[in-house]
Amino acid sequence: MAFASVLHSEWLKVRTLRPLVAGLVLVVVVTAVFSALAGLDDSGDADFDPLFSAFFGVAFGQVAAVTFGAQAVSAEFRGGALRASLAAVPRRGRWFAAKAVAVGVPALAVGLLAGCASLAAGTAALGDRADGIGRAEGLCAVVACGVYLALMALLAAGLTALLRSGVATLGILVPFLLLVSFVVGDMSGNAADLLPDRAGQVALHGTRDGLLGPWSGLAVTAAWTAAALLAGTWSIRRRDA
Repeated sequence: MAFASVLHSEWLKVRTLRPLVAGLVLVVVVTAVFSALAGLDDSGDADFDPLFSAFFGVAFGQVAAVTFGAQAVSAEFRGGALRASLAAVPRRGRWFAAKAVAVGVPALAVGLLAGCASLAAGTAALGDRADGIGRAEGLCAVVACGVYLALMALLAAGLTALLRSGVATLGILVPFLLLVSFVVGDMSGNAADLLPDRAGQVALHGTRDGLLGPWSGLAVTAAWTAAALLAGTWSIRRRDA
């Protein structure tokens, strides 16, 4: 079967499964809502960063993104779906590549939309405090937001293929993103800048004092994602359906 046909079938799965569609919607809603709530906080922090405040919701929107990526792959491990998919597409690497594209492209589109919504909601809530955000800086952050959320969805997809369980993937990634990364960051200094979430979110900060810049940070996240996808590809190829 040609790659385009495989991709079409995988895209139909994403489009027709309600939990996956709901997950994509939640990426936008959660990101925008938490960015607006962060903008309403006028406690006067000395280290206040208006750009990061406007995109603060990404820290929570990424949970919806990884849930989407994990669910898109974990659905194949229920009810013999993977066996049927591989019967139709015997070349397992081609099938998983199509699955990754079917996850990554809508995640990127929704991530860009979430970035726009976050910037609009965040700056509206910040009011005059958002004057420090330039147009070019805001546009770059929107693009970085979209790329970052897509990479996190693909990271979850690769890890789910490796573990063969969406529950296990979310049991690892969600606590890591919401808790462990911050604890490790406080204890390990600049070494934590190389973690996938912290590296990818550098582009959402107006002031930066770590090891990485905005695009090198996204490159580090992309390296983590590539490793997860390669591991997932290995698992799909080597293990029974």
